[in-house]
Amino acid sequence: MNRTEIGETNTTPYRSPLQAHLDRTLTDCTKCHICVGECAFLEKYGTPATIAEELAGSGDKVLLRAFECSLCGLCANLCPKGIDPGGLFLEMRREAVDRGLGTFDEHKPLLAYEKLGTSRRFTFYGLPEGCSTVFFPGCGLAGSRPAAVKQIFDALRKADPKTGIVLDCCTKPSDSLGRERHARAMLEEMMAYLVGHGVKEILVACANCHNMLNAPDHGPAVKTVYEALADNGTPMTGDLRGTVVVHDPCVARNLEPAHEAVRGLLRRLGLTVEEMKHSGRETLCCGQGGGVNLLSPELAENWGLMRKKEAGGRRMVTYCAGCVNALGSHSATSHVADLVFEPEKALEGKVKAARAPFTYLNRLRLKKTYSRMEGFAATRERNFTPGEAGPARRPWKLAVFVIVLAAAIISVHASGAMHYLQQDRLRALISGYGGLAPAIYMLIYALAPVLFLPGLPITIVGGILFGPFWGVVYTIVGSTVGATLAFLTARYAAREWVLKKLSGPKWERLDRETARHGWKAVAVARLIPAFPFNLVNYAFGLTKVPLTHYVATTFICMLPACIAFIVFSSSLLDLVRGSVSPAALIGVGLIVLVSLIPLFYKRFKSRKTGEAPGE
Repeated sequence: MNRTEIGETNTTPYRSPLQAHLDRTLTDCTKCHICVGECAFLEKYGTPATIAEELAGSGDKVLLRAFECSLCGLCANLCPKGIDPGGLFLEMRREAVDRGLGTFDEHKPLLAYEKLGTSRRFTFYGLPEGCSTVFFPGCGLAGSRPAAVKQIFDALRKADPKTGIVLDCCTKPSDSLGRERHARAMLEEMMAYLVGHGVKEILVACANCHNMLNAPDHGPAVKTVYEALADNGTPMTGDLRGTVVVHDPCVARNLEPAHEAVRGLLRRLGLTVEEMKHSGRETLCCGQGGGVNLLSPELAENWGLMRKKEAGGRRMVTYCAGCVNALGSHSATSHVADLVFEPEKALEGKVKAARAPFTYLNRLRLKKTYSRMEGFAATRERNFTPGEAGPARRPWKLAVFVIVLAAAIISVHASGAMHYLQQDRLRALISGYGGLAPAIYMLIYALAPVLFLPGLPITIVGGILFGPFWGVVYTIVGSTVGATLAFLTARYAAREWVLKKLSGPKWERLDRETARHGWKAVAVARLIPAFPFNLVNYAFGLTKVPLTHYVATTFICMLPACIAFIVFSSSLLDLVRGSVSPAALIGVGLIVLVSLIPLFYKRFKSRKTGEAPGE
């Protein structure tokens, strides 16, 4: 059941959250453009009222636009009418998920990160006898700065030896991505355990965790650990000299006690704190809010560049590990914990925070440290998953695959076909058909993109049958013809059908990039496969890129991968038979080089835009 039927009149007293936001926006938004002037997302799609009008009129396509909003909340704090556009966009995300539309491949790494964070392997709860306060460091600080977590916990236990530790994830990613039911169920289970063990206060190191754990009706009071450090008199050197600016995380824009505590800690260190144009209640997003950086990196980039300009060369200090990572690529940025516990090194930019995959190892080490610590009266590893419907696991699929594969091998040996699996004999057999064999092969490859058939298996067959030279020739010709046929189909024969398939921010981004850069956008899409190959052929047919530019760029930019896989597969049968040939080694090397193209491109782009590497 949908959260509301968009555009229909609601005759019952109850209005869904989405309908309530929609009605309020349509009624009260005057299109004053105050929020638009501060937000690239609203500059792109219009005022909240404009978006609400389009949502009421169309639906699905407009719903997906909400995933490009960072959900930072600045618009609500700026609105003279008290409207909450961010709340509307979050409800749009939830509606999209309810309709089965809000699933993007780009979000999978973030959700997998969260799933690990709530798993039995990564979680640990340690509560001393009589514990009423727990420290909840969250995922980011624990992974990037495990030493700081230990130092903070030690300082808290010095003030109150009954302070407990909770290593877990607040499920903010799920909540931001519209998976409201999952996030709520996970939080309710966590809170039931803590309340059941007498916990009355949670100290968090992350503003996202504060907002999630501080939801109504959950029980314990929540405040940032920086307030606790400021209150309990954590020792400070007080002899630093310098000027810093504070970046308040966007989710902390209304946490004024945290704003004051962080600035107080910095002043106690001897630092001068200056304010940027946007701070406190009107702070900016770092660019990673709501996962917008995964779908619309150009919008995320906009936030970082604004912050860099406002910092004006001064070191930024923030109290969110994610913000440090995002802003560190634009300007010198430190976590407040770095300055509290390693002040001199932090001020000189010499504190090196861990990055993936070491962040995962750090979290496991932290868990090992605290699971061995004595003095906890209650401990647990979390082992809870909400009972949401999902794809059923079928462990028998692997067994069936193995049985079928074994049967095929036995059949090949029994029938004598193994005789033809020798490379030379197989190619001699194919050459007996003259030009018919390559013609049929190229025809199959030409039809594959149009029919959405996978190209890699066909490429491997081409290398086996025709060898490294002619295999490349026939494969690149066939694949280019197939990509061209799909392009022409979308442009002249099936435009409406293709438009229905290509909804969502990433396809709109491809359209904009192609309009702006022409054949260069085609080159990037071919060399850096962020989009499904077969579908992107149709997508380019809807753009204004000239056919000749598309065909030439497609041919040239598909050639490196084609050569790599053909060279490798040309010796694949020998490899299966236990013989490693020079061609196989060269092929593996070429595949590795092709796989590194996205990394080289990212570094080139960073240098071109003048970004500094993150700390």
